[in-house]
Amino acid sequence: MQAVAPHIGLRFTAIAAKCLAVAALSLTALSVRADDIVDVQKLLAAGKNAEALQKADQFLASKPRDPMMRFLRGISLSQAGRTPEAITTFTKLTEDFPELPEPFNNLAVLYAQQGQYDKARTALEMAIRTNPSYATAYENLGDVYAKLASQAYSKALQIDTRSQVAPKLAMIRDLFPKDRNSITTASAAPAPAPVAPAPTPAPVAAPKPTPAPAPAPAATPAPAPVAKPAPAPAAEPKNDNAAREHEIESALKAWASAWSKQDMDGYFAAYARDFNGGKTRKAWEQERRDRITSKRSISVKISGIKVDVSGNKATVRFHQDYKADSLSISSGKRMEMVRSGNNWLIVKESAGS
Repeated sequence: MQAVAPHIGLRFTAIAAKCLAVAALSLTALSVRADDIVDVQKLLAAGKNAEALQKADQFLASKPRDPMMRFLRGISLSQAGRTPEAITTFTKLTEDFPELPEPFNNLAVLYAQQGQYDKARTALEMAIRTNPSYATAYENLGDVYAKLASQAYSKALQIDTRSQVAPKLAMIRDLFPKDRNSITTASAAPAPAPVAPAPTPAPVAAPKPTPAPAPAPAATPAPAPVAKPAPAPAAEPKNDNAAREHEIESALKAWASAWSKQDMDGYFAAYARDFNGGKTRKAWEQERRDRITSKRSISVKISGIKVDVSGNKATVRFHQDYKADSLSISSGKRMEMVRSGNNWLIVKESAGS
């Protein structure tokens, strides 16, 4: 999908504008019919903004508060270059659904396209506060800071041409392309390493003792590598992993149940002590307590759990269906967990993975 304002020229805009389309795929509202959502998404992907906007407006005429369709409408307005209307749409979404990080992120993209970097920074900080594991918002925030630094350095040069900031300004302008090039070079470098086949000729010399048939019997000891029974012990770890996967699934279901029951003690007990959501533990707990207990009712259901265990660490991916009052969201989720005693605790979580 094309960026809304490619002429901006910032790497931030190139990355973040793409999020206007990507975020729509990770934000799925159950309150709308899937066919309507898919139809609008397909129209947007095909660049048919007028048709997408028309279909979104028709749907919103009967369901004006639906978050997903309003989000798609904002994307359509953005791609059509109707920035002021898109800003109004995303701003209203952040007011009505402050728990959703994507509208904050897209609002920041639009502000950045207008050169309003302070507003973009504020919106991205809100996105991160809403979801401390929102990697896109962190990356965009870094680009916004880089642009603000570039403006400050440029101003310093205007005031004092003898200033020593010129190299810093050049570094910021070249930073991202250099990063991409260095990564590509580094990944290609390991390839030559396989020159190790040089040692293989040595083994070829070894076969020359074939004239002495005696060594052939020596080869029979080769069965000595009956050390292959080593795979047998490997069966034990598999059993251990199976048991641990079961423990992790149980821990996740207990976490979802505590969240649904608004049982804050049980909810916080599912997290490791060093989990803080990007702030002090006390501040994070207070924010979560306020947000969860303010709802009249909550339902959290998880499915499609996939566990990757490595010793006492695990990465878990699953599908989460969340309902709270009038809000209904379905999305993918990723968690990193560690074993502490007999318990598996959450050390990191992110949505849309």
